[in-house]
Amino acid sequence: MSHEIHTYTELRQQIHDDLRIQHPEWIQPNGECPICDSYEARLMEELDSLGERHPMKLSQIFSNRD
Repeated sequence: MSHEIHTYTELRQQIHDDLRIQHPEWIQPNGECPICDSYEARLMEELDSLGERHPMKLSQIFSNRD
């Protein structure tokens, strides 16, 4: 079940949850998921880079929604 994303935090949480749902084989017996963590970190680096290059783009996406 998907829902509308309103904040950067909600986006991160949705990605976190979806990676684990889509790739249960990546989850270790202790519940950790290093592959998921790596994907999330890389995405955050890309979003940060986008924000530096185009600061208005990310703020427009989430404007008046926090």
